[in-house]
Amino acid sequence: LTGTLVLSVFTAVLGFFQYGYSLGVINAPQKGTLAPPANSGEDLAHSMHILTMYWSLSVSVFAVGGMVSSFTVGWIGDRLGRVKAMLVVNILSIVGNLLMGLAKFGPSHLLIIAGRAVTGLYCGLSSGLVPMYVSEVSPTALRGALGTLHQLAIVTGILISQVLGLDFLLGNDEMWPLLLGLSGMAALLQFFLLLLCPESPRYLYIKLGKVEEAKKSLKRLRGNCDPMKEIAEMEKEKQEASSEKKVSIKQLFTSSKYRQAVIVALMVQISQQFSGINAIFYYSTNIFERAGVDQPVYATIGVGVVNTVFTVISVFLVEKAGRRSLFLAGLMGMLISAVAMTVGLVLLSQFAWMSYVSMVAIFLFVIFFEVGPGPIPWFIVAELFSQGPRPAAIAARGFCNWACNFIVGMCFQYIADLCGPYVFVIFAVLLLVFFLFAYFKVPETKGKSFEEIAAVFRR
Repeated sequence: LTGTLVLSVFTAVLGFFQYGYSLGVINAPQKGTLAPPANSGEDLAHSMHILTMYWSLSVSVFAVGGMVSSFTVGWIGDRLGRVKAMLVVNILSIVGNLLMGLAKFGPSHLLIIAGRAVTGLYCGLSSGLVPMYVSEVSPTALRGALGTLHQLAIVTGILISQVLGLDFLLGNDEMWPLLLGLSGMAALLQFFLLLLCPESPRYLYIKLGKVEEAKKSLKRLRGNCDPMKEIAEMEKEKQEASSEKKVSIKQLFTSSKYRQAVIVALMVQISQQFSGINAIFYYSTNIFERAGVDQPVYATIGVGVVNTVFTVISVFLVEKAGRRSLFLAGLMGMLISAVAMTVGLVLLSQFAWMSYVSMVAIFLFVIFFEVGPGPIPWFIVAELFSQGPRPAAIAARGFCNWACNFIVGMCFQYIADLCGPYVFVIFAVLLLVFFLFAYFKVPETKGKSFEEIAAVFRR
């Protein structure tokens, strides 16, 4: 582990930190920030309806940006190189954050929605470029552990946004534009640090054929060890890549050869987003209020802390316990927690102590998510496909993940109003479906070659 490698990975995952910050930050200004000015004679219910609409829109337009840009990840990464591509897309983040930071000086809800859309475009690109760069600069032995850092950066971003969203810090009527636009600072930091990072040696060697530059880059990343062993590995990968034709997204979905793997790759993303975890992040403060907590904001921050701690634990677990078993354990735990949460919310009016049941259930829900369904979908897709279909599979994964994120963000508030305390029953049913699917269809990928995994799908 050299200083340059640490700097490169840290700089890259700042992109995921911004993604996490954008997910969490929208929770704090929910009250009043996006409220359109209500005329004294205007019906309050109508004003609340408009507020819910603005609110859902500003949550979900972020995901629309991500959906749109996730398809261009492979193209921009190959065209500009990994580091230059991350540099260029950072401009989107800075622009989006400026729009939100200046929301007080214009039509605030429109500026926030525009800023969220532009930030979403950035996050869609960065959520593809960052794992690509990190996996290419990491030594093989550290690839799994460094791959889990994406999720750690996301939950750290969520936690920091929740702490800064406290009323006495930035979550008040005066300071909320600064709160929304603050991840622009991380974008600026990433911009300047990227100027110090070496280009991916794999990209230089396999895509551009620049042998000397690839060796230089490897020497910077690995310190004094001989680069020839890794160069030989890359040569082998280059031969395989040239013998294996690049697969388009259309071919990926129409060829029966990839069908099983594609279904697994997409279902893993769907189960990450439709598990109900976004509902907890987006509306946690609201859920704690319903459960009768005096200071719901602090409970939400508690969720953020637990989230971060268990992500750190999963960094160590994922190489030991295997992907499949952690994924299954996580889904089962979340299912039980969702049922407990529903019971707690339904019986709250009869037994005051039920509020503790719902709260414990929320914490357990988050813990089980971070054990498996949280981190694993980010890197398992790259393990399911070889060099040829991998770029198309990663683009499809990105689009699917963002599309589900959008649907949850847009619909959850309306469904919650409709179903009241029974809302998590929907997620419990979905979790059961995902568990059964994973049990019968998802293979173990830990320590297996692409050939061995492909053989599992052929059975």
